[in-house]
Amino acid sequence: VQLQAFGGGLVQPGGSLRLSCAASGRTFINFHMGWFRQAPGKEREFVAAINRNGVGTTRYADFAKGRFTISKDNAKNTVYLQMNSLKPEDTAVYYCAVTTILWTYVEDPSRYSNWGQGTEVTVSS
Repeated sequence: VQLQAFGGGLVQPGGSLRLSCAASGRTFINFHMGWFRQAPGKEREFVAAINRNGVGTTRYADFAKGRFTISKDNAKNTVYLQMNSLKPEDTAVYYCAVTTILWTYVEDPSRYSNWGQGTEVTVSS
């Protein structure tokens, strides 16, 4: 499956952005979908994930809870990351990825097999 992430940009603190990740090649209903981010000089970190089950089970990093929402549209083969109340520390390149591993390990980037190219988010006044 090929992934393409887009929707990043420059936003002021407190603002919002919605990232999208379009999948092609295979339907992503067979995969858990994850969003990760990597700031300059830092390791890639987990942001959010949505389960491949039919009820849309989600998981968030602590910093994302209450501010970010992951969702998906199976008909469009697209997963979204709505980011609200953005802070300067949210500045990073955001990546989407897919995995078929156990949900238990969904926060581990090494468990993901396919990655999008990343979209840059800059939060600055």
